[in-house]
Amino acid sequence: MIGLMDSSKRPPGPRSAAVAPSLLREMNQRLLLDRLFVHGPATRPELARDCGLSQPTVFAALADMEKSGLVRPCGRSEVPQGRPAMQYEANPTIGTVVGVDIGHDWLRLLATDLAGNQLSRLDVRNTARSARALVERVSQAVADVTAEAGQQPSAVTHTVIGSPGVYDPQHRRVMYAANLPGWQRAGLADALTEKLGTNLTIDNDANLAALGELTYGAARGVQQFVYLTIGTGLGLGLVLDGQLYRGFTGAAGEVGYLPIGDEPTTAPAENPQRGKLEEALAADAVVRRAVSAGMTSPITAEQVFTAARQGDPRALDAVRAEATKLAQLVAGILAFLDPELIVVGGGVGQNLDLLEPEMTAALAQLTPLRPTMTTGDLGREAVVRGAIAIGVERARETVFNARRNGHQASATKATKRTSS
Repeated sequence: MIGLMDSSKRPPGPRSAAVAPSLLREMNQRLLLDRLFVHGPATRPELARDCGLSQPTVFAALADMEKSGLVRPCGRSEVPQGRPAMQYEANPTIGTVVGVDIGHDWLRLLATDLAGNQLSRLDVRNTARSARALVERVSQAVADVTAEAGQQPSAVTHTVIGSPGVYDPQHRRVMYAANLPGWQRAGLADALTEKLGTNLTIDNDANLAALGELTYGAARGVQQFVYLTIGTGLGLGLVLDGQLYRGFTGAAGEVGYLPIGDEPTTAPAENPQRGKLEEALAADAVVRRAVSAGMTSPITAEQVFTAARQGDPRALDAVRAEATKLAQLVAGILAFLDPELIVVGGGVGQNLDLLEPEMTAALAQLTPLRPTMTTGDLGREAVVRGAIAIGVERARETVFNARRNGHQASATKATKRTSS
C-alpha cells in the first residue's frame, strides 16, 4: 500500500538530499526533450542557451537520454569557421500515435511518429450500427493503419479517438452522441481499451478539430477563436487564451442544444436527444429544405451545395435558408465569446463561400457585431490532426517515463552486479 509519509518520521538530511538531484535531472531531461521535439535539432550550446542550463548539465542529460534512445545525434552544424558542433534531435521513432475520427459515415485514421510525421492514413466506411460493432470496426481499422505504417500493434503508444458527444470519465462512456446508435452505453472506454491494447484518450470531435487548426491549421497563433463544425451533427470547439475550454462537465460547445430551430422555441424538439439547433442546421436539414424546394430525393447535402454552385434555384433556396439560420448561431457566438476568429468546418461548413453572403446580410439585421470567419485549413483531417496533437504529447510523456525508468533499472542492476 502506498501512503503519505509523516514528516516527523522522515529520515533527515542525506535521504532528502539524494532525492532532489534525481528529480532535478528528470526535469532537465524533460525540458531538453520538449525543446528538441518542438523546435527541432540543436547543438549542446544552443540547448544550454535556450533552456537556461549550464553546458555540463546539458552534456550529462543528453548522454543519459542518448543511452536510453530518447535523443540521437543527427550530424554537425554548419559554421563559417571553427569546428562544427554535433547536433542532437529527439528520436521520433520510439513511439507511434494513432488518431481516429469517428463519424456517422466514415472512420478517418492517421498514424504518426512522436514528432507528428505521418506514417500512414486510412479512411474506411462506418457500417456499424451498434456500439459492439463500432468497437470492432474501430479496433480493426487501428490494426490496419498500424500495419500500413509497418508497425506491430504493440508499437502504438497512444490512441486518441474523436467522437461526437461528451466523454464521461466516471462511467467511461460517451454522452450526447445521438448520431451514433448505441455509442452512449456505459463501459465503452473499457471495451475499446481491451480491444486496442493501448493507452487511450476519447475526446469530443469539435474540440479535437479546434486543436488541430490551432496546432497545424488556420488558427495557428490565435489565442481566442472557436471552431464551428456543421455536418451530420453540430458542434463548437472553444479556444480561450490559447487553451481548449471544456466547461464544468465537458459539455461546453454543445450548441446543437440551443433552443433555436425551424419551429417556435416553445415547440418540442423532434429528437430531444439531438437538439433543436442541430435539427435545424445539420446536413439533413439542408436536404429537407432542398426537397421542399422541389429537388428530387434521395439527395445529399453535398449534392445540394454542388447544385447551388451550378445555379440551381431550388438548391440556392436551401442554401439561403441554411445561411439565415446559421446567422442566429453566429450572432450568439459573437455576443457571448467575442472571438478573434471563427473557423468553420464539416461537410456543410466547408461551403462557407456560399453561405457567407446571405449570412452576412442576416447578421446585419441581428447584431452590430461582425465576425472574422474562415474555412479551416485541414478540411476533413481536422479531427484526426487534433487527435495527433494530443496523442504525441501524451505518448512522449509515456515513452520518457518508460525509457527513463528502464534505464535507471538497468543502471541499478549493473551497479548491484559490480558491487557483488
